[in-house]
Amino acid sequence: MKLLDVKLGQLPTWLAMRDFTPGGIGGALRRGYERYYNKYINVRKGGLGGISMVLAGYVVISYMWSYSHLKHDRRRKYH
Repeated sequence: MKLLDVKLGQLPTWLAMRDFTPGGIGGALRRGYERYYNKYINVRKGGLGGISMVLAGYVVISYMWSYSHLKHDRRRKYH
């Protein structure tokens, strides 16, 4: 059953049925990647949608990684 089909009261039992072993998490990541690849990259008439989402994700993640450094730089005066 997909997460979107789960009612709020059924959420704990749905989570209990998930496989949280390293193999299960790796399998979930692999299925997610294959789903993304087949939906946005491996298409007959491709566009910039899939690649632009990967690029936007990279920009967001790199900003989050450097936020602690950027946070301290914005209060400095350069005069």
